[in-house]
Amino acid sequence: MKINLYIKNILTLSAVLFLVSCEDFVEVAPPDNKLVREEVFRNENTVISAMNGIYNQLFLASYINGSSSSITYLTALSADNIKNIRTTNLDRLQFEENEIIPDNEYNYNLWSSAYNSIYLVNSFLEGLSEATEIDEELRLRLEGESRFIRAFTYFYLVNLYGEVPLILSSDYTNNALASRTEKEQIYNQILDDLLMSAELLTDTDPREERIQVDVFTVKAFLARFYLYQEQWELASQLSSEVIANTQDFELLENLDEVFLANSKEAIWQLSPIGRGGNTQTNEGNLFIHSTLLPFFVSNAIEDDFFQGFTNDDLRLLHWIGYNESLQEFFVYKYKIWNSGDFPITEYSMVLRLAEQYLIRAESRLHTNNRNGAIADLDIIRQRAGLDLIADINPNINDSEVLEIIMAERRKELFAEWGHRWFDLKRTDKATDILGTHSQWEETDLLFPIPSQERMKNPNLSQNLGY
Repeated sequence: MKINLYIKNILTLSAVLFLVSCEDFVEVAPPDNKLVREEVFRNENTVISAMNGIYNQLFLASYINGSSSSITYLTALSADNIKNIRTTNLDRLQFEENEIIPDNEYNYNLWSSAYNSIYLVNSFLEGLSEATEIDEELRLRLEGESRFIRAFTYFYLVNLYGEVPLILSSDYTNNALASRTEKEQIYNQILDDLLMSAELLTDTDPREERIQVDVFTVKAFLARFYLYQEQWELASQLSSEVIANTQDFELLENLDEVFLANSKEAIWQLSPIGRGGNTQTNEGNLFIHSTLLPFFVSNAIEDDFFQGFTNDDLRLLHWIGYNESLQEFFVYKYKIWNSGDFPITEYSMVLRLAEQYLIRAESRLHTNNRNGAIADLDIIRQRAGLDLIADINPNINDSEVLEIIMAERRKELFAEWGHRWFDLKRTDKATDILGTHSQWEETDLLFPIPSQERMKNPNLSQNLGY
């Protein structure tokens, strides 16, 4: 009991120091955390608990946790999958209309929470580098996990905002006035962190649940990174390595089981345990239309997107619900709207196996392997209960295959991590498809740098169009 209390006290104090947010760099004097850091990183139990604290904190971080300020939700509004059904929240309407103003509160929460996580990781890595009294294998594994989280976060920041400050330390003085960094340098840092993470982690590292980063988490995200960079061979290679791990991963036939905690389709998830109290996912709470509190319903599936599903598509039957009173369809991948029950039955999905088949299909197509691309595509379609391309259209050409791949990505990955928004951007289709919005401009491809940040940091320039 005394040991547990000691760990709890140390972690509470260190968490206070860790969680000083980036937006407070100018106003708050740097805390004297040297003593606390030495205590935390002197003991293996406290170091592990500090890493677990970072995982728990991720579920509280707006950008990653599936809440109304998350990448998942805001980019779904900015693309053409989700719509607002309430007109009273002007900040949310701005995302749907692609008319985000720089002082938008949701945009600010997204940005600041991402940098808070980066600060957390930077502080942890600095303490870890001085942890000479803990097991070296443990130290390297934790470094790999934390480097991945930093790379993951910067990947989204640069894809959402373009050039952003590249912050790699917890130095308050420098961070407070950091200017924006060229995208190439940021991508190089992301790749360095991911490659280092892949080197430090092994497939024998212990992982009790899928909320902990392991080497296959890194490989899966590297596959996505290379896809976005159009490095098709590398994307195909990494996705193949993940797919080949049939001991740990499989496509689940029952679509209602995909988003369960520790689902075999999950590569990386986040647990609501870090929030305390309620145990449902933020996605479930946000997307499901509650019959008990209908005035909380804020969003629904876009009509055009819904019309793209055929009646025999199992994703339509299992992942889309219908609200009779509103006559609107809603996202129903998660089944629990509100819960305080234990054990927790649903975790927020971050990376899953189905995406890896779609990454490999696209990569194979771009490397003159049309048959391989169709084979991967058909695996996804077969699970969805659809006819196989190899059977119904054996003479299909490359452009038609690519069109189906993008359509399947939209149907398979909707309301997950902004896939539709980023797919439209990286394939240069955003203006063609979203240009029907009356006020759409090419500059809407990037979100604005929050004015709240620019007021505190005169070195932060603004994106064009804002």
